[in-house]
Formats: sequence, C-alpha cells, structure tokens
Amino acid sequence: MTVTIQRPSSSEPLYPDYLPFYDPLEKVEDIGKFVHHDPGHRADPAMPNLLKTATIMDLSPSIGTEIRGTQLSQLTSAGLDELALLAAQRGVVVFRDQDYADIGFERQLEIARHFGPLHIHGWAPHPANGSPEFMIIYDDKDDLRVRRSWKGRSPIQFHSDQSAEPQTPGTTILCMLECPPTAGGDTIFSSGYGAYERLSPKFRKRLEGLRAVHCNVGVANAEVTNNGMSAIQRRNICRTEHPVVVVHPVTKRKALYVTPVYTESIVGMQKEESDALLNFLFNHIIRGQDFACRVRYDKGTVVVWDQRITCHSQTLDYPVDQYRRHGFRLTPLANRPIPAKEDSDDERLDEYLYT
Repeated sequence: MTVTIQRPSSSEPLYPDYLPFYDPLEKVEDIGKFVHHDPGHRADPAMPNLLKTATIMDLSPSIGTEIRGTQLSQLTSAGLDELALLAAQRGVVVFRDQDYADIGFERQLEIARHFGPLHIHGWAPHPANGSPEFMIIYDDKDDLRVRRSWKGRSPIQFHSDQSAEPQTPGTTILCMLECPPTAGGDTIFSSGYGAYERLSPKFRKRLEGLRAVHCNVGVANAEVTNNGMSAIQRRNICRTEHPVVVVHPVTKRKALYVTPVYTESIVGMQKEESDALLNFLFNHIIRGQDFACRVRYDKGTVVVWDQRITCHSQTLDYPVDQYRRHGFRLTPLANRPIPAKEDSDDERLDEYLYT
C-alpha cells in the first residue's frame, strides 16, 4: 500500500490577484428589470459542441454530471448554450482539468455574461482590480471571515444564492483556485426537481400556488457584523416574494424553491403554520441525500450549476490551519421565478421571463 503524505499549502496564495478586497466607499446599484433570453432555448439537445470530445459521468441519478475532455474556456456560443441546457437538465455540471483560472478577468467575465447580466454582491469581497462581479471565496488560517460568519451555527446551510433578488441567479460558475489536497471542503448540491417530485401528489398540489418571502438580511448581518474583518454593506437589503414551486423556463419541470438560509415565511399563513410547513420542507431538503450529490474539488475544477432548480451548502470539514480554500463565483441573473400550476404553458412561462 502506498501512503501519500499531504503537505500544507504554501504560506502565499497561488492566485494573489484574486484575494478578497473591500472598498469602504463602494456602493452597488440594483440591476433593475431586464428581459432574460435563456441560452438553453437555443441549444442543440444532442450537445455536439459541449460533449464531442468529452468523457461524462453522472454523480448521482438525480443531479450532477462530471465532464472531462472539454475546456470551458474554448466553448463557442453554441457550446455555452448547450452547457446552459445541460445545467438545466442535470442541475450541476462539474468540469475537471480546466484552464479557466488562468485565462484572465476579462475572458472569465465574457463567458459568464453569456448566461445573463452579472450580479454584484452586496457585502462579499471581490478582487482589488475593480471587478465587483467576482465574489471571492476565501478560507485561510490568517483570514477566518467565512468561519466567523457561521459562529454558533452549523455551516451546513442549504441555499440558492441571492434568492431574495427579484430576478434570481441562473446558470452560475464557481472556479476553485486553491483547495485542500485532502478530503473536505466539498459542496453539497440538492435537486429542486428531486425535492419536489419526492413529495406525495396531494402535498405537491397543496404547495403549488403558495408564495414565500425570501430575504438576505440574516446572512448580511452575519457576515458584516460577525466576521471580524472589513466587510461592508454595499447595497440595500432585498426582500421578495417567490413561488414555493417554480417551473424552469427551458425544461418545463417543476422544482421546490425554498431554502433554510433565505426563505422567511409563507405568505398568508400565521407564523406557527408557516414555520411548521417551512421546517418540514427544510428538513426534507436536508435529509434528501438520494436527490443530492457532493462535489469534491481539485486543481482545475470549475462547477456550473443552475440555481433556479438547485440549492447547495458549503462544508468546512478540513483543517484550516494547514490548508487554504480559495475560489471565485460569477453569478448571472435570470428570469423572475415562474409559479407552477397544473396548466403550465409556454405563453404563461414567457410572461415571467421579466417584469
């Protein structure tokens, strides 16, 4: 048996241009309403551009596909359309052995913008080069902002990023720059399709038509107030109502759209009723390991996922005194969440692509 000795990460980050930065004078304006043209509508279902040189493997029956042999940075517009479709179908697409970390800010932004206008985070750091669209992920022994923000709570908190936005994130990119060489620091992804379909027909019918309040005040307060670093609140708090069950505009499949981090209450219910229903749904998501997958990172890993029909959670189960976890996220916004009804049709779906 061969034993591999894992060595601690170097004292200096591998990608210093992507270190977290806060501008104390920076303010962020809302993007406002826009028409979203989902690239998945244009995609060839056979995906010849995305998969022609690829080796693929499903991570679980319900969610997640791993791709090797295709460079995200080399995909044409047609290939990116196919990627949007695959992400809508499988929830999560994991690319291995990528050069995306090394192609520069502008090309990284250009690829991400193919999927929609980029969200600018209201309190998370970005690189010092003035590219606020980059949301930096950084966990290091000399910078414990992530761990401090979860002080007193489990770091396993499922969410869909920025679901309090009126037009929520869609096809999203996470690029891991540096990660522990050991096990740990993974991301758990859960399928909204699977969470919805696992419920009984009567319960699904009861949920359709309900709306829930999503708000980011709790997360913002935790990171700005508790992390002990220099986080600042750069934009107003968002509070928005969204359907509890949504329809994806491309696949037309229904998905559960509530998460423990951002969903506060069910509209029109008393607090006790709302809490009981949401707690059931939150536990349903957390326990649903058979409609989830766990993504392990290594050098060159890029994850693309559709936030409209998934939620996810970080894991902080590695020794931060030895290893650094460093990456960035680019978050295109998409359509206003579409309410699920039994009479779902294209005309009604089109109505919700904007406003």
